[in-house]
Amino acid sequence: MSKGVWIVAEQRDGALRKVSFEIAGAARKLADELGDEVCAVLLGSGVEGIAPELGKYGVDKVYVADDPVFEPYTTDAYAAAVAKVVKENDPAILLLAASVQGRDLSTRLVGKLATGMATDSVEVRIVDGRLIAKRPMYAGKCFGEISVSGSPQMASLRPNVFPAEENAKAGEVVKFDPALSADELKTKVVDIQKDTSGKVDLTEAEAIVSGGRGMKGPENYKIIEELADVLGATVGASRAAVDAGWRPQSDQVGQTGKIVSPNLYIACGISGAIQHLAGMSSSKYIVAVNKDPDAPIFSKADYGIVDDLFKVVPEITKAAKQLLG
Repeated sequence: MSKGVWIVAEQRDGALRKVSFEIAGAARKLADELGDEVCAVLLGSGVEGIAPELGKYGVDKVYVADDPVFEPYTTDAYAAAVAKVVKENDPAILLLAASVQGRDLSTRLVGKLATGMATDSVEVRIVDGRLIAKRPMYAGKCFGEISVSGSPQMASLRPNVFPAEENAKAGEVVKFDPALSADELKTKVVDIQKDTSGKVDLTEAEAIVSGGRGMKGPENYKIIEELADVLGATVGASRAAVDAGWRPQSDQVGQTGKIVSPNLYIACGISGAIQHLAGMSSSKYIVAVNKDPDAPIFSKADYGIVDDLFKVVPEITKAAKQLLG
């Protein structure tokens, strides 16, 4: 009989990512309802030493495969290793992050494990012993509740939605042999181009300041970059701004860009097309600055300012500097 709530933890450059602690916390709550344990799968090279950190967030056991074949990440290596250890242990539930890596890995795992998955979930709970996942649908216009009939029941969880709450457990490290060699893999990473800006990725940012068509040109983004620096925020952009060549595609927030859930989202000169709203509507607090009082962005905003962003944003920056010292 399937038993246990499992997660696939993510690490980058030998450090666990924040989203790993978030899904560990969500798994702990589900496991407590079921009277079960939480296990994590951690893959990488030189990662055995960081595995016990997951125990602080409710993980009872960490299955570790520490091998150079997992560095850097490739879909076929990770999918083969995770599928192997999952099949050997038969957990009831398997959770992953709805991150760039998680989205890539989870789709391959669904095929290897012959099960189903609720993607980009913003809530998970147990009903009659089964996993029920809540996720946005139709560009965020409504929510659907998904139940997976296969085993394990899989779901990917949206970053920055689930709290990373400490709940100390054993975090016992269990090594497993992935039975993989580099010769078996069909893909190989030949080059990695890293973002050297040092900024936090949009999907993990606690605060985001985004600019749209109302910025009028790439040279004006320095206004929101100054505000972002004061707030410790990441700069984002609407699709219109990206399509115009004002910002790189990696900055795009929306249904065709990155889905974000920061604590604070400030939209400057963004009208609020449905595709953009779908990408940021789960933010905890939304502030909109726009000259058009009928802009759709105000329907989602907690706070709205109807005025010229070129007057308003510098004033917000000045006030933020005073408040934050």
